[in-house]
Order: sequence, then C-alpha cells, then structure tokens
Amino acid sequence: MLTDLKIENVAVIEKAEVHFAPGFNVLTGETGAGKSILIDSINAILGNRASRELVRSGTQKACIWATFENIPANVRAQMERCGYEAQDDLLLYREINAEGKGSCRVNGMPATATVVRDICAGLIAIHGQHDSQSLTNPAAHLSLLDQYAQNGSLREAYHKLYREVVRVKREADALMASEADKQRRIAVLTEEVEELTAANLSADEESQLTERKNVIVHAQSILDRITATYAALDGQEDTDVLGAADLLGDASTNLSEAARLDESLSSLSERLNDLYYTARELTTDLADRLDGYTFDGGELNQIEERLDLIYRLKKKYGGEVCDLLARRDAAAAELETIQSSTERLEKLNQLKQNLYHQAREAADRLTQSRLKAFDAMNRQMLSALAFLNMPGIRFTLRHQRGPLASAGQDTIEFLISTNPGEDPKPLSKVASGGELSRIMLAFKSALADKDAIPTVIYDEIDTGVSGLAAGRIGQLLKQTAAGHQVLCITHTPQVAAFADNQLLIRKEVREGRTYTQIHTLDMDGRIRALAAMISGDKVTDLSLANAREMIEKSR
Repeated sequence: MLTDLKIENVAVIEKAEVHFAPGFNVLTGETGAGKSILIDSINAILGNRASRELVRSGTQKACIWATFENIPANVRAQMERCGYEAQDDLLLYREINAEGKGSCRVNGMPATATVVRDICAGLIAIHGQHDSQSLTNPAAHLSLLDQYAQNGSLREAYHKLYREVVRVKREADALMASEADKQRRIAVLTEEVEELTAANLSADEESQLTERKNVIVHAQSILDRITATYAALDGQEDTDVLGAADLLGDASTNLSEAARLDESLSSLSERLNDLYYTARELTTDLADRLDGYTFDGGELNQIEERLDLIYRLKKKYGGEVCDLLARRDAAAAELETIQSSTERLEKLNQLKQNLYHQAREAADRLTQSRLKAFDAMNRQMLSALAFLNMPGIRFTLRHQRGPLASAGQDTIEFLISTNPGEDPKPLSKVASGGELSRIMLAFKSALADKDAIPTVIYDEIDTGVSGLAAGRIGQLLKQTAAGHQVLCITHTPQVAAFADNQLLIRKEVREGRTYTQIHTLDMDGRIRALAAMISGDKVTDLSLANAREMIEKSR
C-alpha cells in the first residue's frame, strides 16, 4: 500500500509530506485547494505522462517521492523482470524539469517512465470523477464484465487462435487472386525468366567484353609500338645496328673484365649483368606477345553484339548485370510459387477450417464465462445498488453472438431500469449523473474482490449524490477498505465521516504567492472540517454537533 507521499514544487504545493494509513483515507478541502494536484502527483510517480506545467512557477524542477509497503508478489516479480531487486518495500522518485526533461528512480536506481509504469501497474488503481461517464459507452461494458469474470487465460487462448485464423485467411486470399490476373502474371514472369536465362549472363562479363573490345579496336597501334620496342631491344636483322640488349651484353662483358682487375667494380658488374638478362627476357616476352595481336575479323562483331544485348536488357529491366541476375532468380521463384499455389491454397483452406472450428469453440467457452460472470455480478450489483439507495432497480444484459472478432463473438451492453414497470434501457438513456456515480461505485465494489491491487483511489466518485445515498457511498467505501487501502477525494461530509484517516488540503495566499498545505486531522480537526463542509465558512455549534454525530454513527 501507499504509505508516504512527499511533494516539492508541484504547482501550488511548495512542500508537503503526506502519510496515508491503512483502510479508508479521505482527502477534503475547498474546490481549487489542490486536491487534483495530489492526484496528478500520484499519476506522475506511477510513470504516467507529466507536463512541465506541474513545475511551480519560479522553480527549476518538481520532485515527488512515494513509499509503498507490503508489495504484492506480482509487483515484486515484475521488478525482477525489469532488472531490479525485489523487496517488500518500494521507493519511487520522479523529477520533472521546467524545461520538460525529467528522471525516474526505483529504489534509488535509474529507471525509464515505461519501466515504472510496468512495475506500478499492480500497485494503484485510480478512478476519476469522469469514469462514470464511460458507462454510457457500451464498448466499456465488455471490459468490465471480463474483469469480473477473471477470464484472462480464456481470452488469451481465444485471441491466439483468432490471430492464426486471420493470418491464414490473408494468405489464402492472396492466393485466390482472379485467374485472369494469375495467368497474366505467369506470362510476364515466364517471358522474363526465359529471356534472362537465354542471355546466359555472368556478373563480370560486361567489363571483360569492354576491355577486350578496347584491345581489338587499338590492336594495330599496340602492335606497332610493341614491334618498335622489340626492334629497339633486339636490333634489326637487315642492318648491322645492334639492339639495346646486345649493347647491354657488350657493356656487361667489358665491365666484367674490368672487375677481374678491380674487385671494387664487382657490384656494378653484377647490376649491369642483371640488366642484360632482364632485357633479354623482356625481348623474348615481347616476341611471344606479337603473335597475340592477330584477330579474327568477326570477333569484334561478336563482342559488340553481346554488349548490345546486355545494354538492351539493362534498359528494359533496369539496373546492372547483377540486378538482372537477381531479377531472373526472383521471377523464377515467384513463378514457381504461383504455379504451386493451387496445392498450397487447398492446404490453407483446410487449415483455416480447422483453426476456425477451434477458435469458435474457444469463443464459446469465453461467452459462457461472461454469461456466468454476469449472473454473479448482477446479484452483487443489485445488492450494492439497493444499499446505495437505488432499490427496485433492474440490471440486465443485452447479448448477441456475432462473427469472430478480436475480443470474441460477443456484443454486450448493460441495460437498466431505475423505476418499477419500465423496461430496461441503455444507461445513457436512463441514468442521471448521481445514478451513474452509484452504478460505477457498485461496479468497483464488485470488482474490488477480483483483483490484487492494494490501493484504490476514488476521485470524487460521489459527484451528484447527497443525503442518504452519500452516506451509503461512504459506508460502501469503508467496507471496500477492509480488503484494500482506499483513498477518496470528496466534498461530501457523509462520505468523509466514514474515514479511518482524514487529510485536509488547504490553500492560502502569502505575499502574492499561493501555497497549499496538507494536514492530517485529529478527531477535533475532523469534526471542525466536517462542520465546515456542512455549514460553509461559518461553523456553528449545531454544525459541530452534526459533524460529531455523523462520525459517531459511522462507527
């Protein structure tokens, strides 16, 4: 349960420390005193979105601390899943910067707001004063009924089957495209595969052909220069002119003879001798290459035809040769898929029928859980509503089975008759604001024993209710607090009288600034606070006596 809340620089609250007791805690105070800020602070500490508008004017940041004791097992397990050591106590911290930034901590360790929300999901449930209006929307009724039915495992089992039905149906529908479209697609793919396969392309063919074409086009020029180089190295047969290789040979011989007489020339002689043999090898290699520059006259035509084919394919299909090869493979794979789709479609249809049958059975089990839960909830609701000064009420369920959907096959709506002799009608057509508040409280009372959330907060659940009905609301909240810690913001003295712990939220203005203080009231303080709620600013002896009597009766 929530034991302590500390707030600094949140809106009109400069500093406040609040201690919450087990049982029924009531927060009272004038409108605008800051009760909603307390709820905003609790929402923020639970990891929900927090606006920088919460930061008190003239300060840099707002800080909120909350301490929880006797943490439920499911929350401890979630802490471990999020990487935090599970403990019986939990300290949360939230900082909101005036620039919009902020931070969170779990037991002193950094955390994201998302992680805090996951951990705190099982700690506090907050029911706002506008929640009652959600009862007028039939879409909310199924969720309330499922909460009471505690049928989460049935819903999960059904939803898993439903997702499979949808997946298989989509795949089957895709295969059931019109036969004409299928045949047109087969023709297109067949043409692509045959054309690209017949081309017999290879990834590096284009670059190799381009290089070979360049050699052929410049073959004569290359041959002339190689011939001239060869002649310069080897000399000319029809003249006595020596080539460079012969001259290097003569030079090498002379320097070798000199080196026999002067050993210091040996290294130079060896280098010159290496040059001679290199020139000779080069001459031989050039002679071998000369024969390689004679070409078949048709080779250039063949190369140009091949390059032209590659160019046309690239222009037609786009991309480079590697893209054409990938397109051919993809087209072949798609063609095979389409051609084998008939067999696949038969298997998918059979699978779809089997899954649909299983999903329908799961939906039936879910329906039965809901109908059974409504019978039990209806008895509990009627008892609570009679207690809340709504006797003779009829509460019924409009239920229809329909096609399978995400939440099952059920369309439901709660109907109500508030007066004898009238047929049940939708809540939006019958119930007043005060009646909606009591109906919502009856729902929450019925659901209270169905969940393990230790702390429940009611924000003005008694709106539009007064007199005997208000007292009954207080009594019902008091009963609920036997199994949960209950925090209730109220303007109704009949509700506040049942509190185990009453907190007074008071606003005052000092030196042009607004300050909100939160005080835990002793018995005398409670009597005076209730008297003020009864009679207004002027507390009389009669209103004090009334307040004292209300508290005594509540006990």
